[in-house]
Amino acid sequence: MKISYDWLRTLIPTTQSAEEIGKLLTGSGLEVEGIEELESVPGGLRGVVLGTVLTREKHPDADKLSLTTVDVGDATPRQIVCGAPNVAAGQKVVVALEGAMLHPSSGEPFKIKKSKIRGAASEGMICAEDEIGLGESHAGIMVLDTDLPNGTPAAEYFGLGSDSVFEIGLTPNRADAASHYGVARELRALLRQPCYLPDVSEFQVPNDTTPEWLAESSISVKIEDEVACPRYAGLLLDNVQVGPSPEWLQRRLRSIGLSPINNVVDVTNFVLHELGNPLHAFDADQITGNQIRVKRAEAGEKFVTLDGTERTLQAADLVIADANGAPLALAGVFGGKTSGVSNATTRVFLESAYFAPAVVRKTSQTHQLKTDASFRFERGTDPDMVPVALKRAALLLQEVAGARIAAPVVDEYPTPIQPTEVRLRLPRVTKLVGQEIGEDRIRQTLTDLDIEIQEQPSPGNAIGQDLAEHLTLLSTQPAANDQSATEWHLKIPPHKVDVTREADVIEEILRIYGYNNVALRPFNSASYLAKFPNPDPEVLRQNTARLLSGQGYSEIITNSLTNSAYFEQKGDQDATLVRVHNYNSADLDIMRPTVLHSALEVVRYNLNRRQKDLKLYEFGKAYSQKPETGKHQEQNKLVLLLTGNASSETWQHKAEKTTFHDLAGAVQQVLASLGFSNYASQPVQHPYLAGGLTLLVQNQPVVHLGAVSPGVLKQLDVNQPVWYAELDWDWLVRKYKNTLVARELLKFPEVRRDLSLVVDKTVTFDQLQQIARRTEKKLLHSLNVFDVYEGENLGAGKKSYSVSFALQDPTQTLTDQAIDQVMQRLIQQFEKQAGALIRK
Repeated sequence: MKISYDWLRTLIPTTQSAEEIGKLLTGSGLEVEGIEELESVPGGLRGVVLGTVLTREKHPDADKLSLTTVDVGDATPRQIVCGAPNVAAGQKVVVALEGAMLHPSSGEPFKIKKSKIRGAASEGMICAEDEIGLGESHAGIMVLDTDLPNGTPAAEYFGLGSDSVFEIGLTPNRADAASHYGVARELRALLRQPCYLPDVSEFQVPNDTTPEWLAESSISVKIEDEVACPRYAGLLLDNVQVGPSPEWLQRRLRSIGLSPINNVVDVTNFVLHELGNPLHAFDADQITGNQIRVKRAEAGEKFVTLDGTERTLQAADLVIADANGAPLALAGVFGGKTSGVSNATTRVFLESAYFAPAVVRKTSQTHQLKTDASFRFERGTDPDMVPVALKRAALLLQEVAGARIAAPVVDEYPTPIQPTEVRLRLPRVTKLVGQEIGEDRIRQTLTDLDIEIQEQPSPGNAIGQDLAEHLTLLSTQPAANDQSATEWHLKIPPHKVDVTREADVIEEILRIYGYNNVALRPFNSASYLAKFPNPDPEVLRQNTARLLSGQGYSEIITNSLTNSAYFEQKGDQDATLVRVHNYNSADLDIMRPTVLHSALEVVRYNLNRRQKDLKLYEFGKAYSQKPETGKHQEQNKLVLLLTGNASSETWQHKAEKTTFHDLAGAVQQVLASLGFSNYASQPVQHPYLAGGLTLLVQNQPVVHLGAVSPGVLKQLDVNQPVWYAELDWDWLVRKYKNTLVARELLKFPEVRRDLSLVVDKTVTFDQLQQIARRTEKKLLHSLNVFDVYEGENLGAGKKSYSVSFALQDPTQTLTDQAIDQVMQRLIQQFEKQAGALIRK
């Protein structure tokens, strides 16, 4: 949400800087994520001042140039060469001084430098309006009529002050601050100075409107669903002249990122962002029967919204309809095309209402419409602001569109929304905050927050308290006969939709008091010691993260929500997917069943920005549900991705593409760091991988690694190969054992023997390794394949592994006889179990 600093100061005059205001708001829970400096014209006319032309002479070497001396407020006048035909002595002009950066209306910005023009020194430039971005005219220099002294900044003369715009990360519970006035109310409590609503005292219905004329032209309102719409107010305006908004109004809207449309629509947007109460403007001539009906839609009826889209309404949708029941707008969400304001509109019916948040949210979700109005209605607006916003808009339309109030305000409010009543016990404030704030400070804070206080003596029996809560207060609560002890009964205004309990009130007090003002006790303690998990999953995660980061991998964090289209064809439904029922975007409608697609979105983002060499990892969750029971499951995964080059090209070596073995090496190091050194492998069986391995630890498939299938890459618009590994992090943490075994270095030498084995192509090295390990468990220290060969000489369907065997006895030096016996046993088992032929 964007808030303009200049706009804010029209509601709460303050001398605090934008940076100081940002710190105050962030400390109170309205986190200011950034402050953007906004200039009325590019460059803000820095270095451009007012001056007076003292003399003007013809340039000796140029017919169309003039030599002038100009007083710009310095001790010595400046000589400036000017090419404008209208320059003359005695004129008040705009002068760009040396070093000023000018942003013309067309063309590139340029910097004013001290220079010589046809041999004459020039110390600045006398400007035309297009040269400083204030217009398109280049007929001559700007000649001003002002008594301002020379040297006055031109920005001051033209009223081009800069503005600061706060980007506030508004949380869903802070609907009360979703406007400039809402933020001003917050600052009122923080700064302890008054803020002011816009003055609407000038609003009045003309006296010349006769009852007979009103009966014929006014528009009545009928609320048919008082639960969905507790309050609806409207006002008829005529003599409306639709056109562009004045510059001040356009500037206000642009400062918060809105594009001006026309004066009527701009006023409704302005009031929405000023007061937080959405408005809607109808073309009154399109309201059949001069009646507004607030009703539920007919299931299946068609309605064309302002964006030109035909939508099928549901029975749960609340609509604004005419006398015949034809929809004019989706209540609180979006207007209709036929009833919208156009250039031909002369009569406008202004709507200001309070709609139930749940109703608006359901309609917004159903039709996938997110608007500034629905954003506020969904979170809860202020029903008491409805008439104020209406009158504010009417006065503005009188000013910017020549509108005339044609009928009295229609305000239907059958059952007024009452303030929420909450009991506040002062000892409870101290207990929850952790320190004494003081009754006077609490009273002042609540008053600044529009909360009404009614005091009465504290009851001794604590009626209505939970037993546990009562017992915790006994040590701090005064005796029953102590009449100085009070509990306060509070009335919470309707705009504070999130304050409904005593704890909420205390949170409001603490926000304004300041979290940083709560002192830490010298000796903090807990009433119990938590049992620390063994192993600690967070420690293991951090250690593994450091290991991977040390290898050049970058950690990513991706959204757990993703698009069901990645996993389903149109019309098909996957019962194992965990669906989000109230999703904000159709692209984020399920909980991800795998981390792969989210990670590939990161790969795509980087590839689109020419970052092609990537080494990424993420600790993330995958979600699924059992169709037969509907129970949800979530699993923690560690995923690794490799793509592009493994190393950059240098003068020493060429760039090399990442391979399966680069990824496998990283996976092996992770497993080794967690204490898993022995594992088997088998061909991968993974729906999104095209070839690779599944690693089995203790006969459990723990790791899947391989190349991402081309179909998945195409679906995600990733145009280069990606290697992917997925580790079952939950299993690894559960089976992790932090046991270190120290062994003395062996004193006796290691012996190496090599074998060349011809086997079927289907036989893997892992199978040969398992055969060797089972055959010789004592002396076989390690084995490694150092060559693989396939050729016509071996025969069809055959390949040759060249394998080295390292043999070592911890107790003695191996003899040739012992070595030969081991190798013979290995050869026999290779021939028997793998059908191997030993090449000699």
